[in-house]
Amino acid sequence: MGRPDSDKLFPTMVIGSLPRPRWVQDVIQDRLLGLIGIEEADRLLDSAVVSAIRLQERAGLDYVSDGEWRRENYVRVFADKVGGFTRNRVQRGRLTLLAYVSDKIESRGTIVCPDAEFLRQNTDRKIVVALPSPCTIGDLMWHPVHSASAYPTRKSFVKACVPILHDEVKALHELGVDAVQLDEPLVPRLANPQVYGFEGLSELEEAVELSVETINQVVDGLDDVFLSVHLCHGYGEESVITDGTTGLIMNAARRYQVDRLAMEFNSSSAKKLQSLKDFPKDKLLGLGVMQPKAAEIDVPDTVVQRARVAMEFVEKERLILNPDCGFATTVTNPGNLDRAYLKLSSLCTGAQMLRNDYV
Repeated sequence: MGRPDSDKLFPTMVIGSLPRPRWVQDVIQDRLLGLIGIEEADRLLDSAVVSAIRLQERAGLDYVSDGEWRRENYVRVFADKVGGFTRNRVQRGRLTLLAYVSDKIESRGTIVCPDAEFLRQNTDRKIVVALPSPCTIGDLMWHPVHSASAYPTRKSFVKACVPILHDEVKALHELGVDAVQLDEPLVPRLANPQVYGFEGLSELEEAVELSVETINQVVDGLDDVFLSVHLCHGYGEESVITDGTTGLIMNAARRYQVDRLAMEFNSSSAKKLQSLKDFPKDKLLGLGVMQPKAAEIDVPDTVVQRARVAMEFVEKERLILNPDCGFATTVTNPGNLDRAYLKLSSLCTGAQMLRNDYV
């Protein structure tokens, strides 16, 4: 469908998560440990989420999220609401899993729809809600030993996640969510394949093909939904790029059947794996104009400069401005909420400067 007609030029959007105050972290951890019930946790978090919304409104954002403040993790939120998972710390090579699929998965109702409904009721801004992609769930919650009886291969598990996510995206749209985002962090997967259990170029090529196939299945038939894929989560970290992978992301980008691709461009790893000159002509670019975890506050002039570089390759009408990634993808991620607010404010000021120049 492309960007909604009601969007102004250079609309601004968050990727999703914001750093959580310590007391919010404690509530979520106590909920995980069973020290407080879900209803009591929600009661405590309601006012906190409203403050996260007001922070984004005050910063000037066009699309706001709930900060993902009810989630313990951007991926494990799937395990919290879908049956078939075990919460236990296990090692898979160099990666520590904190939850893994252990039985056939089954839907137990919606995943984030109640959170989205609360968000919709508490802002008159447009709202964006993120979900993990099927491959992201597989990468971070499938284990070759502990998951094998239910799903002998990671691929079989990934495919099993598709119908549940499809139904969730549809339900979010019916609730009045303006934009739905699928988190698909291909940058770290291609830059650090051994961490995710991939060996060699052929396995990475298969992983990218599975990503394209399953995301397109998730969004199949949802033509009236404003859909994004977020391809970062490199978090600005530098990595040694695997030989032969530099064209894989942009090849996938051309084939995702979505409206917007949110991409990181502020690390050398991301720049090597992604090329603005190869950005597909039929999609909106969610341009990452700042690193969430960097200590410095990017000034509005920097936002403007990065947008102008992008406009050498992508028309201004196809640009949406956002951070590279979420500010705190897991409840325990370090992050400064005031710094996040200042970064988002700078982003929005830069967007207004661009409008003043181009409108």
